Amino acid sequence: MPSHGSDNDEVDFYRDTWARYLGYANELGEAFRPLVPKLFVWGTYGLSTAYVLADTNDKVGKADKEFAASDPRVRTAEKAEKGLDTLLWQGLASVIVPGYTIHQVVHWSSRSFKAMNFGPRAMMILPTTVGLGAIPLIVHPIDTAIHKLGDYTWRSWTQQAKTYYIERKED
Repeated sequence: MPSHGSDNDEVDFYRDTWARYLGYANELGEAFRPLVPKLFVWGTYGLSTAYVLADTNDKVGKADKEFAASDPRVRTAEKAEKGLDTLLWQGLASVIVPGYTIHQVVHWSSRSFKAMNFGPRAMMILPTTVGLGAIPLIVHPIDTAIHKLGDYTWRSWTQQAKTYYIERKED
């Protein structure tokens, strides 16, 4: 991501513009699950997944251009590293973890409201309200946790694999 301070900052369409919010579509779908058909919820996952794949494609394309004059092994390794990092980070931080989290918030709040004998209309609206309210609270902690997870796992592994791939002798 750009540093948001220097004059030569490049705007990343998928992370610095309205397009970033497409990654939250599944969270909205999960929050509205009590009010909408299941197909709608699955459609929001499709939208979020399309966002992740588009961002991944964008980062691979940028690496391809950045390393165009490099040795083909370096170029391939850089593209693979950027693509895998984006796919894993976005997949976990934008789709899987927040989707599951909001699903659980809505599920358990529904059970709680049911145990408190709320009426049927409240049983549909209140869990959605709780789910929507939870979205801004979970974004930063999830992003931070996935970033740390990546630093301690796949980023280390892909760096080692990239170094091995670039340095190994031709077969």
